[in-house]
Amino acid sequence: MRFKKYSSKKKFVIGTKIKKICKRYKVKFLVNDEPRLAKKLNADGCHLGQNDMPLKEAKRVIGNKIIGVTCHNSIKLAKIAIKSEASYLAFGAFFSSKTKKAKFKTTTKILIEASKLTKLPLVAIGGINSNNYKNLLLNKANFLAISGYVWNNKKYKPQDAIKKLV
Repeated sequence: MRFKKYSSKKKFVIGTKIKKICKRYKVKFLVNDEPRLAKKLNADGCHLGQNDMPLKEAKRVIGNKIIGVTCHNSIKLAKIAIKSEASYLAFGAFFSSKTKKAKFKTTTKILIEASKLTKLPLVAIGGINSNNYKNLLLNKANFLAISGYVWNNKKYKPQDAIKKLV
């Protein structure tokens, strides 16, 4: 769940609804940037950007839950996250995106290099769509964070966009 501009109260209300949907479909529910909100919602975990709460502090807040860390295009950040016992490492942006302006660009080389350092799941982020996702999976991405292609697609409804990824 990623809502940058909503109040904490609104995020909690929406998060409560999203959690129920995730539970019904047996999907993990992660809260972006806010470990305290993740705890309050009893989410499965959270995702931390480099400007969010440090990983060790987030662990104290939410306990033994999933905590992923954005590593941008940096093996140095990946090594820090590995040492801090992150649950997964996220890299990107791999492609241009209208969802979020990419401050960091990366290539599949980062996934290959990171895969040599750890068995942690690697997540690819940024501009992923039906034309480019396979190459990420073929180059060591374990998961794909896909947002704009599904929710802001002018050509396909969300369910149809997802079917194009299968």
